[in-house]
Amino acid sequence: MRRLPRLFLPQLLTLMFFALVGVVGCASKPPTRPAATAAVVPAIAIDGPLGRPTAPGQLAPIYPVMLGIDVLEQQNFALLQGKRVGLLTHSAGVNRKGESTMQVLQRAPGVKLVSLFGMEHGLRGEIPAERTYPDYVDKQSGLKVRSLYNGKSRKPTKAQLSDLDVVVVDLQDIGTRSYTFISAMRLVMEGCFEQGKEVVVLDRPNPLGGLKVDGPMLDPQWKSYVGAFPTPYVHGLTIGELARWAKDQPGILEVPDAVRQRGKLTVVPMRGWMRFMRWPDTGLKWVPTSPYIQDYAAVMGYPMTGLGCYLGGFSHGVGSQYPFRGVSHNTVKIDVIERELQALRLPGLRFHRVSVANKNGAPRIGLFVEVIDWDEWRPTELSFYLMKLGCKLESKNPYTAAPQGQANGFLRHMGSTSFFEALKRDGAKVDVDLYIRTWQAQAQAYQQKVRQYWLY
Repeated sequence: MRRLPRLFLPQLLTLMFFALVGVVGCASKPPTRPAATAAVVPAIAIDGPLGRPTAPGQLAPIYPVMLGIDVLEQQNFALLQGKRVGLLTHSAGVNRKGESTMQVLQRAPGVKLVSLFGMEHGLRGEIPAERTYPDYVDKQSGLKVRSLYNGKSRKPTKAQLSDLDVVVVDLQDIGTRSYTFISAMRLVMEGCFEQGKEVVVLDRPNPLGGLKVDGPMLDPQWKSYVGAFPTPYVHGLTIGELARWAKDQPGILEVPDAVRQRGKLTVVPMRGWMRFMRWPDTGLKWVPTSPYIQDYAAVMGYPMTGLGCYLGGFSHGVGSQYPFRGVSHNTVKIDVIERELQALRLPGLRFHRVSVANKNGAPRIGLFVEVIDWDEWRPTELSFYLMKLGCKLESKNPYTAAPQGQANGFLRHMGSTSFFEALKRDGAKVDVDLYIRTWQAQAQAYQQKVRQYWLY
């Protein structure tokens, strides 16, 4: 039986209540986050420009969260004893004390950490997005980093796996389909299963919690490195749950079915994490996962603005500040943008002006997007209205004007051919509400389908 962290009686009763809430099935909509962890004062922002809670009286986390690496260590690394280990990780792969998983495994008795694997952004998040790099030696650990972002293969090769018994995966995902860390995990599973190597996934929180699912499903033809799983854009699973689903269901991993069935996968679950918990509820410090995801504010902003700023004149951010949380436009005045966005009255959101200095010291003004009601908030909704506004405010429809390569890149991220065609055909008259209702129904069906893989 899984040991629970030590709790005081009131905390234990609260935990038991939340556990009962968590097993209630979805009815007309997925279950929402219990009010006990939401803002006490209505209509107060639950996050500010720095991603910190702003409402007075918010409840602090009532128990610690043990990450997969913490549980593995508590179990004396039994899964890895006597084995030659490769580790796929990054700078955010740390235990609850903030120590690198690389360091933890290097000092683990009976464990031989042979090599590291690096993916997009490199081992320590120092490499810009989409820039490839060769194998290299990590100066801090002295271990060789085998690049899975070398421009040739993103799947570990037979040679890269030849001196290993097992590959451990410890990656902090952000809960959104196009963030490529879950893609790297899927390809490691494929390569290891093909070569008869074991995979161990150390589970970590979904920072958006495990109850939010939102946005379009991925059309099969757009499966790619920025769309590796057939999920809504906000997928609502932990990385360990995604791994379990991929191992169990045919068609997610691109390997023969016999290879998938023979593959050995072990997921080390967390302790203390529950589905309603957002990152601030965990009590864990956020470690930047990539150059533009420096804090939890950017995690929330990634699905809100990333797709809406992919084509056309909108930018996510104001200058170099507020990545994914600021909204500005290259040519349209801020007064117009503010008026249009305020008129939408999007549930759970509020906009206010922010100003930053450009490289010449002159002010650049944009809008900061605040989330004021978590339960009402639909993470991707703003992005799709930004697309519609782009068609309305720009001289040319940016979706009909996009070169084929950019259009395909957008589709690989966004996932829905029908909505892209509607943008091109209808422009500013596209019925965003109709698509959102359709996607919500699909998301509920998806959530019921993957519920069997939930660990929490």
